[in-house]
Parts: sequence; C-alpha cells; structure tokens
Amino acid sequence: MRETTGATGEGTRAVRAGLPEPVKNEPTLPGPVFAAHFHLPGDVEGPYTYGRDENPTWTLLERAVGELEAPGQDDVQTLVFASGMAAISSVLFSQLRAGDTVVMPDDGYQALPLVHEQLRAYGIQVRTAPTGGDAQLAVLEGARLLWIETPSNPGLDVCDIRRLADAAHARGALVAVDNTLATPLGQRPLELGADFSVASGTKQLTGHGDVLLGYVSGRDAKAMTAVRRWRKLVGAIPGPMEAWLAHRSIATLQLRVERQSANALAVAEALRDWPEELGVRYPGLPGDPSHKTASQQMRRFGCVVSFTLPTRARAERFLDALRLVDDATSFGGVRSTAERRGRWGGDAVPDGFVRFSAGAEDTEDLVADVRRALRESAG
Repeated sequence: MRETTGATGEGTRAVRAGLPEPVKNEPTLPGPVFAAHFHLPGDVEGPYTYGRDENPTWTLLERAVGELEAPGQDDVQTLVFASGMAAISSVLFSQLRAGDTVVMPDDGYQALPLVHEQLRAYGIQVRTAPTGGDAQLAVLEGARLLWIETPSNPGLDVCDIRRLADAAHARGALVAVDNTLATPLGQRPLELGADFSVASGTKQLTGHGDVLLGYVSGRDAKAMTAVRRWRKLVGAIPGPMEAWLAHRSIATLQLRVERQSANALAVAEALRDWPEELGVRYPGLPGDPSHKTASQQMRRFGCVVSFTLPTRARAERFLDALRLVDDATSFGGVRSTAERRGRWGGDAVPDGFVRFSAGAEDTEDLVADVRRALRESAG
C-alpha cells in the first residue's frame, strides 16, 4: 500500500487515497476485478477466496474511504456495501438484538420509518427525537445504540456529535453517525467520538449520479466484525465496477466539494435575500439556526439547501422554470438537482418545500438560473 499519511492537504489525500504501490507497466489504479471465485489450491489462506467475502477492488476503495474518514489512523476499518441503505442496515441489524433500544432521529432520511417498522418487528424498541437542539439526549437512557444524522436530510438541522457521543457512551450506548450529507471532507464523526461513520456513497462522495454504494467506517474491531458478518450473510456487496468507479471518482472529491459548497452558499444567500420569505436553511449561513454548532464540527457545510415556496403549484412552476437544474431526487452530483420533497410522502415538510442540491456549474450561472425561475414562477 502506498504511504499517504504524510500528506496533510485534503486534495492531495483524495487524489492519492487507496492507491497501491506503483508497479512498472501497471495502471496507477488497477481495473475492476470481476471474479466470483479465486484460484485456491490446498488449505484456505489469503484474503481472496470467494466473491461474496472479499474483492481486491473493494479493498482499495475501503482503504481510500478509510484514509478520508480517519487520516493516519490505522485502527479504523471500512467496509463497502451495495447501497447506503445496505450500510445503514448493516450497523442497525448487526448491533441490535430483541429487547434492545435504539434512539433515532425523527427528521432523518425518509426511508428510516421503514427501518423503524422492521426493528420493531424484531422486538427492538425505537425511540425518536429531533436532530436540532440535541434533543436525542433526553431519550438516551437505557439505549444500546444512538443513531445520529447531521446535518439532517432534508431539514438541515445539526446536532453536537461530541456532546451526544459522550452522553451515549456514559450510558453504555454505541454511536453511529450518518455522514452522507457532510462527506468526510465536511466532518469526521470518528474524530468527534462516534463508533461508526456511515454514508451513502451514491451521493457526493462519488458525485456523478451513476453509482449506488454505501460504506461503514469504525474503530471497534468486534463491532466491525459483526458488520462484516452481516454483509456476508445478506450478500449486500457492491459490484466491482461500482467500486472501481467510486474509487476513481474520489480523486476529484475535494475539487467537487469546494465548488459545490461555494455554489450552495451562493444559492442560499440569493434565496435569503429574495423579497419573499422562503424559510431558507443552510448550515453555512451565519444566521441559520444550525450555524453555530455546524461551524464547531464541520469544515465544509455541504451542497444541499432547503427552502419553502408558498404552495405546491408554485414549487412545481419553479422547478419547471429551472434550466440548469434537473428535477430529480438524490443529491451531491456535479449537475445541480432540485425536487419538491413532499411528492414522496415520507418527509414531514410543507407541500412547497424544495430540496436543492448545488452542482459544479459556474456560480454566477447557477444563481442567475435560480433567480430567474423564482421570478417566472411567481406569476
């Protein structure tokens, strides 16, 4: 493995992350390994035996993600999965048993209520509280696991990871943080006290809207062994092509994050200054309710902005008027996207609530497009 721990710059780290030692006449990043099985004479030994257990392409990607989530920390393990939900499920269902209690946000990703149903069906008690104001503190007693999502999706509330992690550990609970929206270049949950950093690599980590992927990073060897076992049992593994594409994409992560964060802030400022009151949320805005906490634990504030137009019809006219922004779900891609979140029915948001994901377009062009769409949709 090529040594990268001496690199302190995040761009350098992203470009070099997970690369193997150079071999003459071989590519810098080896191509994907397509193998269901490996040549294995005699006794079973070595890392690669069967394609559901390990794959050399995963190994390089896992090293790359680990170097971003926990630079220079060799005791951190990373496992990649077929999707973000596979990664989320791996932590919840590998760590919890019937009779346990888990504390989760009530304002997180819209698939979480489905997870709650399944947890309860297995005899696990689910308690929920909002992300903002560190409200989960009030329901921690007796919990086995605390699940944090910060910033929350789509409301963009932020909680104090270190405060919550310290309180959970004092009560004997493990802590997992969904780091999807922040990315490792926005915040590092393991350094803030979390036991697991979990994310959907489908979003900004890979950034091109063409890969479904998830990962879990953790320091506790026993807990990560359970996560690995869960992945093997359910077969929630990424394809080698997806893993290779993800690793290839990470090289530009810092470049993308810088532009997208700048664009998100510019869009948020334009929305904030619009004559109508739009209820704009973005942790990078100094006046945002989440800004103080976010600025203490985040290095960048992400690519997502939320705001609310007066009606469903107005929101739909706005989305239709955009020319540089695709009406699509998900977030974090190099092409800006926006959607009316209420159409899914899983988020407690007004009909006119819009989640906007800033891409890598020129800032002036993107802001101009948003302002024009606001004007045109007002009539």
